[in-house]
Amino acid sequence: MINSNINTIENLKKYKHIHMIGIGGISMSGIAEILHNFGIFVTGSDCTRSKITDRLSSRGIFVSIGHETNLVKKADLVVYSAAVKQNDPELIEAKNNNIKVIERCDFVGYLTRIYKDTIGIAGTHGKTTTTSMVSLCFLEAGLDPTIQVGAILKEINGNNRVGNSDYFILESCEYVESFLKFSPKSTIVLNIDNDHLDYFKNIENIKKAFSKYVALLPYDGLLVINADDQNCLELRSSTEAKVITFAINNEKANFVARNINFDINGYYKFDVYYNNNYFAEIKLSVPGLHNVLNALACIALCSAYGINKYIIKSALLKFTGANRRFELVGSYQNISIYDDYAHHPREILATANALKNKKYRQSWVVFQPHTYSRTKLLLDDFANVLTNFDNIIITDIYAARETNTYNISSKDLVDKINLLGKDAIYISNFDDITKYIKERACPNDIILTIGAGTVTEIGRKILKQ
Repeated sequence: MINSNINTIENLKKYKHIHMIGIGGISMSGIAEILHNFGIFVTGSDCTRSKITDRLSSRGIFVSIGHETNLVKKADLVVYSAAVKQNDPELIEAKNNNIKVIERCDFVGYLTRIYKDTIGIAGTHGKTTTTSMVSLCFLEAGLDPTIQVGAILKEINGNNRVGNSDYFILESCEYVESFLKFSPKSTIVLNIDNDHLDYFKNIENIKKAFSKYVALLPYDGLLVINADDQNCLELRSSTEAKVITFAINNEKANFVARNINFDINGYYKFDVYYNNNYFAEIKLSVPGLHNVLNALACIALCSAYGINKYIIKSALLKFTGANRRFELVGSYQNISIYDDYAHHPREILATANALKNKKYRQSWVVFQPHTYSRTKLLLDDFANVLTNFDNIIITDIYAARETNTYNISSKDLVDKINLLGKDAIYISNFDDITKYIKERACPNDIILTIGAGTVTEIGRKILKQ
């Protein structure tokens, strides 16, 4: 096991060569760049080449595509992602040679203790967008943070940034309670909803996990919570840290959005009130009412860190969205194609509501369900939210980490939607989906691919044809 006393860069640097299995992952690659910046020799492997592995290679980090046990033999620490199985040849090689191994979330926990002021962005939905918003505010304020975000953010030309300050801004994911390995000084909790039920089983266990998470905050720390979410409000009793609230509907919150309206692009403008006093007018360059809440969370936290409201206002206006968050992929023949990472009914509903604020003729949605367990447990909710679109195409479930022990298929979702009186069709092959849409979509239509898997490929296929 890794030395549990790693709480300084000097202690971490005692590991001269760190090898990372699954280095192409969004979080693993960020860790690799942080370690490389510290002057540690980093190598890694991944099963496929990607833009991320190419980026790492361009920055002087050696990446093997496929297993490379010889690299493992030379390392004195191996970090592996949660996707790596225990029978992985490199992991076995490390154990056979008595080389220390550690799972990714445990290692991130050590990093959060190296930085004096770790800021975690937690919640079932909206973590990536809010992490991006907070990061841009800190950057514009000249605070030079280290950043780990769960998507490509064009303002930092990647999914991470290595700064030279005490600030470390990162997403704090609740899945398998990995965020309990972290040591945040401050945290935002955006919402608490039914998700990852393959692990948590029910909402009560999810609430308990978040309660344990905020209990990690020090007494001089900060908790920023959504006062429109009762589950979030209940977290106040789980911490001695200072609590700041934000809301759209709860007028008792510290930061409240009023006079909310949107333009023809669906971008919102609103007035922010702090403790019932006018604070600022905020304009966003991303669509959706849910992003008003995300922005309020950002404003509440950044204000507590002393960032000038005019800097916050400027940074939020410049933010045009993280990768795969209602992202405009391109257009042809006056038909616009968007891509969104939504993979939970509440997220899809937020996307559908954001779409309604745009002007268009008809919508074409291609949805790829993510994991068998989520599809099975939330089947009715998925069916209901998908009826918000005009033309609905469902493709095969993206298995991710699972095998289909749930006796569920995308055809079950199609049947549910049809029972609700809305036409939906099942198409498995992406080329067939591309052909189907190209033959039917008309000028002023919007095509939207939704899901956390490979469905993102379809938009680019349509543009290439």
